Amino acid sequence: MVQGGVLLGPSVLGKSTAFANAVFPLRSVMVIETMANVGLLYFLFLVGVEMDISVLRSVGKKAVAAAISGMILPFMIGAAFSYLLHREYDNHMSQGTYILFLGVALSVTAFPVLARILAELKLINTELGRIALSAALINDVCAWILLAFAITLADSETTSLASLWVLLSSAVFVAFCVYAVRPAASWIVRKTPEGESFSEFYISLILAGVMISGFITDAIGTHSVFGAFVFGLAIPNGPLGLTLVEKLEDFVSGLLLPLFFAISGLKTNIGLVRGAYTWSILILVIFLACIGKIAGTLIVAFFYQMPIREGATLGLLMNTKGLVEMIVLNVGKDQKVFDDESFAIMVIITVLMTAIIVPSISVIYKPSRRSTYYKRRTVQMSKPDGEFRVLVCIHSPRNVPTMINFLEASNPTKKSPICIYVLHLVELSGRTSAMLIVHNSRKPEYPALNRTEAQSDHIINAFENYEQHASFVSVQPLTAISPYSTMHDDICNLAEDKRVSLIIVPFHKQQTVDGGMEATNMAFRGINQNVLVNAPCSVGILVDRNLSGSNRLASNQVSHHVAILFFGGPDDREALCYGWRMLEHPGISLTVMRFVPGKLVASDHAKKHSSIDLDEPRVLTVETDKDMQKQLDEKLIREFRIRNENDDSVDYVEKVVNNGEETVAAIRTMDDIHDLFIVGRGQGMISPLTAGITDWSECPEIGAIGDLLASSDFAATASVLVVQQYVGVGSNGEGMDTPESKVQTNEEFISELSQHSAPPPRGGHNVFNTERL
Repeated sequence: MVQGGVLLGPSVLGKSTAFANAVFPLRSVMVIETMANVGLLYFLFLVGVEMDISVLRSVGKKAVAAAISGMILPFMIGAAFSYLLHREYDNHMSQGTYILFLGVALSVTAFPVLARILAELKLINTELGRIALSAALINDVCAWILLAFAITLADSETTSLASLWVLLSSAVFVAFCVYAVRPAASWIVRKTPEGESFSEFYISLILAGVMISGFITDAIGTHSVFGAFVFGLAIPNGPLGLTLVEKLEDFVSGLLLPLFFAISGLKTNIGLVRGAYTWSILILVIFLACIGKIAGTLIVAFFYQMPIREGATLGLLMNTKGLVEMIVLNVGKDQKVFDDESFAIMVIITVLMTAIIVPSISVIYKPSRRSTYYKRRTVQMSKPDGEFRVLVCIHSPRNVPTMINFLEASNPTKKSPICIYVLHLVELSGRTSAMLIVHNSRKPEYPALNRTEAQSDHIINAFENYEQHASFVSVQPLTAISPYSTMHDDICNLAEDKRVSLIIVPFHKQQTVDGGMEATNMAFRGINQNVLVNAPCSVGILVDRNLSGSNRLASNQVSHHVAILFFGGPDDREALCYGWRMLEHPGISLTVMRFVPGKLVASDHAKKHSSIDLDEPRVLTVETDKDMQKQLDEKLIREFRIRNENDDSVDYVEKVVNNGEETVAAIRTMDDIHDLFIVGRGQGMISPLTAGITDWSECPEIGAIGDLLASSDFAATASVLVVQQYVGVGSNGEGMDTPESKVQTNEEFISELSQHSAPPPRGGHNVFNTERL
């Protein structure tokens, strides 16, 4: 926005008098500036509402030291260069006031901008990120105090007595907000019944209070934004703050605040920065201010025995500039502390210092992710008598009931408890609350600040309630705040860190009232596709078709009819193993339908086999892999049938089919009593039994059969879990794996299959059905 204002201003296009008069006549600039200042006032009010000062209580000594040392050195550098930058164009302005403004502008760190940079760089949950955020928060508070003090000095021509009066009046205003405004806001919260919306009269009263506070502090002698900020701090966190943020955030952050940055750019005339001497001083100030922050944090890093590279990175992060700096510069210009040239120099410094941070950190700091080795990366390889770890991804509270019902049916037992990592996926956008990022990096018990955090609380509470009422289940809630384009990195890294065997992500389409399927957000599809390619373990995509509603026999028991469609291959074996695990639940009935190629397929295969050159190494490898896959399928099916032959809740059916058309017809003949299908994605498996189905597939990420079952045309309205088995680190970038990598992994499966894939048999009558058509 600042750059756009610079382009439209006197630096570039505004040089033309005709353009300036046509686009920005004086009367329109006054209107835009007024709107920008109103937007700034309400934005600072929102910052105050969202900010939780209690966070400062948990700040460690390391962060305090980094904040103080990161301010002192740049402030001293600013003081030293003030003599070179200061022009004695205003006799009443003292050098001390100029030093104070310049020092604050150079030494402060923009807390909201830093939070977003850390989230983008995936450093938000690291120790370095936590120190940087804590230090920036302290820095922000110090900046507001110094700014109030600087404005007081700038307004007071005869310093001593007038400055003291302004400071005392400001202290009285702060005390009024703490002891009068905050209790009044708390009374409004108590008077409004829980769950009901606040009266529009109260909301209007608070919004008017923002303007009145700004007027009072402006009349006192500090700036109006100081009053709005303190008034925002006085609003208690919780439902009232949440309502105010919801009503104001989009309008203020999306429309009014950009006007402030644009108007700052319009005021900037880079053409005034002339001569090699001025430019050399400007570059030197940028360099030394950056070095000052880095030197200050390196001292702290040395004292606390942090790695030097981390200390330098922390120093770069503390150089982040943003809204506070622009406010300081605009106030300084309004108070005649900065002339046009000094203002232009400082705007350039602010923009450039922020611009160099991310590239510089990318060069000097690359946190090495150690590759976590663990063997139980699939459901098939999980121990039947060991903990089963699952990472469940949630986009919104709508995903929660089906996920909980599905996990409840996954048979947590004393011998094999389920550890569930619940990951709420939140998009990092331009208006993501910085305090939301901080809250979720610290995960304390804070009240919700906005709708996103209220959703997160709802999700966490639902899963924690499930944990309390279920046996042998542990839940660990987490939040990932990231751009959708890189969110899969957070999911995959967390899965590897927690050594999970299965990642479950919701399908990007949801069921409508008339039974159809509509996309909720196409970005979710991109996340699912990236997770399938990069996951360090097996992945399941859950298509929700009201699995949660509701075949409950009692509050702690579910009843589901589950169907597994088995064609062969690693994904189908994984699907069978998951269904096998669910079978141990007393409320689960399981139907396994295995599709067997008919005589036509066998004869076609024989013809092709006779026509190919088996001396070709690549062909030989493919044929060997096919034989290996067939052996593994037969072994697992045989094991499953032997273990469950006396189980009256299992139906095993074999269907002989010759092509995709017969496959679809066979699936459609299944009873509509099933409320969950579990199928393999079929990655890398080319089967004549699904020929033709793939051509009509809308969503390849859930495979041909998964797409058929999830389509609106399919008569049954059962939920679908599409499983992709982890097959080793030999992937070729398309989410498919080379035959060699599969052979290697499959040998492990053969050696350990009998130990790890077979739950103990369940008693019952022998009604094991086998049909061959």
